[in-house]
Amino acid sequence: MDRVEAYAAGLLAIAEGEGGVDQVSDELFRVSRSFEQSAELRDALTDPMVPAERKRGIVTDLLGPRASELTTGFVEFVVAMGRARDLPAIASRLAEQAAASREKAVAEVRTAMELDDATIARLEQALSETTGRRVEVKTVVDPSVIGGLVTTIGDTVIDGTVKSRLDSIRATLQREG
Repeated sequence: MDRVEAYAAGLLAIAEGEGGVDQVSDELFRVSRSFEQSAELRDALTDPMVPAERKRGIVTDLLGPRASELTTGFVEFVVAMGRARDLPAIASRLAEQAAASREKAVAEVRTAMELDDATIARLEQALSETTGRRVEVKTVVDPSVIGGLVTTIGDTVIDGTVKSRLDSIRATLQREG
């Protein structure tokens, strides 16, 4: 078992024991996506010259009341161990393990704005019908997605963005013109 797998399995076991798997999985997923999207945050949490206490303060400021104590404590632990760069991989693996325990696949959906619960439920249903597997959606708000969504399930990427559609139309017009 590699380090990422071990961290994810350990957190999953603790979260299951405390009855907070869904909450911790969602929170860690969001934290890791913030980490991926912000070079400033990534640099601050991975720079060996930044004191551990300052890093802990950054995590506390970032998560504050928006995350459970378990998620905050886990992120602080990973950062203190010098493994902040592994946060996205740990979050993805935790989400996969948690979904697999419920016999589901994880779909990461990137969209320009937050989706409401009803939309997520419809999306889960449509993706389940399309893939033939039960699907759990994890959303990422990504301002670079102007409209539509990008869905990733395992190695499969479904790009339903406005940009992708316009590129497709442009390519078709160029071939025909």
